[in-house]
Amino acid sequence: MAPTSWSHWFAALICLAASPHVTAVPSQGAAGHQFNWDRTQYVYAFGDSYTFVQGTKGLANFSFIGDAFHFAFTPQDLLQDEIIPKNTSSDGSNWTEFLTGCFQGKPSRCSPHQLWNFAFAGADIDRALLPLHHNFTVDLVDEVKQWVVYASDVLPHPPAETLVAWWIGINDTGDTLNNRTITDFKAFWELEMQSLFGAVQNAYEHDLRGTYLFINVPPMERSPDHIGTAIASTYKQHILDYNAALAAHTSAFADAHRDVTVLSFDAHSWFNAILDSAEEHGFKNITGFCECNDPGYFWFNTGHPTEHVHRLLARAIEAQLREASQ
Repeated sequence: MAPTSWSHWFAALICLAASPHVTAVPSQGAAGHQFNWDRTQYVYAFGDSYTFVQGTKGLANFSFIGDAFHFAFTPQDLLQDEIIPKNTSSDGSNWTEFLTGCFQGKPSRCSPHQLWNFAFAGADIDRALLPLHHNFTVDLVDEVKQWVVYASDVLPHPPAETLVAWWIGINDTGDTLNNRTITDFKAFWELEMQSLFGAVQNAYEHDLRGTYLFINVPPMERSPDHIGTAIASTYKQHILDYNAALAAHTSAFADAHRDVTVLSFDAHSWFNAILDSAEEHGFKNITGFCECNDPGYFWFNTGHPTEHVHRLLARAIEAQLREASQ
C-alpha cells in the first residue's frame, strides 16, 4: 500500500505482468498535489515508435501530429486531430492506448483519460548528438518544443490531473552500436541525459507538471534482430549504461523539483521477466517474429513487440500508478 504521508515520490519498479511487485522510495519534500490515477484526466506522452500513435493530422506510420517539415499546427488542427485505431508499431493498440482507454477519435472525447501523444516513431533524444533516422523525423527535444510552441496554451494540463510519460532511448542505444565517432560511451550517455532532461525542464518551465513517469530501455539485445549476434553483448552494455544514467538523472530531477511527483517504471526488468517466463503469459515464440495477429509471438517484427505485450505492459504500469496513488 502506498504511504499517505508523502506526496512526492521517486518510485523504482520491478514487476510482473498481472501482479507487479512495487517498491516505492519516497524522497523528502512535498509536491504541490497528491497523485491519484483515478483523478488523472490528461496523459501526455513523448518518445519513439514504442509510444507513438497515429493521428489523422500526423505523418502516416510516424506521428499523431506533424513532422519536421510540418512542424507547426494550429489549435484547430490539434483539437480536430483524431487517433486512428490499431495503427502503431505493434500493428495494433499500444501501451498508451491500453493505459488510457483512448483508442480512437478525438482525445478530448476520451474518458476517463485523454491521451495527448507527441511521440514520433524513429526518434532519438537529440539530433545534435545522433543523426535523424529520416529528414522528417522529430527528435524528443523537438517533440517538447512542438508542444511548448503549439500546444501548451491549447490543451489543459492542471498538475493534479496530469501525467507526463517519457520513454526514449531505444533508438539511441541501438544507433550507437556502429558509431565509431563515440570513444567514451559513459560520457556520451551523460550528454544524452543533459539533452533529455533539458527537454524535460523545458516542459516543466512551460507548466507541464503534475506527475512524471520515466521508463527505461528494454533488453533489446533479446529482440530478433540482435539475439545471438556478435554485437548483442555490446548492445546489452549500452542499454545497462544508458539506464544507469537515466536512473541517476531521474533521481536528481526529483530532488530538484519538489512540486512534481516523479515515478520510474523499470521496463528493462519487466521485459526480462516476461521473456524468462514466456509460457506463463501465453507466448510460444520469443526469438522469432510474426507480422500477424498470432498472440503466441512476443515480437511483431525484428524490433517491436506485439499488441499483447503492450496490453500486458499497460497493466503493469497501471498497477504501479495505482500503488503510487494517494
